[in-house]
Amino acid sequence: MNKDDLRRFAQYNIWATQRLCECLKAVSDADFNQDIGLYFKSIAGTLNHLLLGEHYLWYSRFKENHSPTMALNTVIHQDKTQLLNELSDKSLNWLSFIDDLDETILTGNLNYFRSNGEAQSLPYADTLIHVFNHGTHHRGQVTAAMTILGYQCPELDWVYMLVEENLQD
Repeated sequence: MNKDDLRRFAQYNIWATQRLCECLKAVSDADFNQDIGLYFKSIAGTLNHLLLGEHYLWYSRFKENHSPTMALNTVIHQDKTQLLNELSDKSLNWLSFIDDLDETILTGNLNYFRSNGEAQSLPYADTLIHVFNHGTHHRGQVTAAMTILGYQCPELDWVYMLVEENLQD
């Protein structure tokens, strides 16, 4: 794994997050907050978890070598617009983080503390890939919820990003 590979993951993460957030603007507040049986109950709960995990926990661990202690179901924003805006805006942070990364660190380990305080040491590059995969997993849950609730959801397969890029060439 090298910086170019990770940059592509970050670009996809930005593309998919921003595309999803744009579509979620059409979801009513009632539906956005409705408990529909997701692990984090609602679209709002799932997106708060995504924001917390990707940006408040993992980004802090990677960028600041700091391991915050926060429950995984912490609500960062009650307001839909604030939540969508922060998710979309913060997705950009990973690209600049990777651009500034010393590539030699990718072969080492990330040492951090889990939310429960347990010390952890995992392969750096693989753990960074986990962050992007985690986002894909939860965006998939949200699109399933949108479908269940009768909303049009975006196509988020990586290949659609590639098609868009090809059309721009």
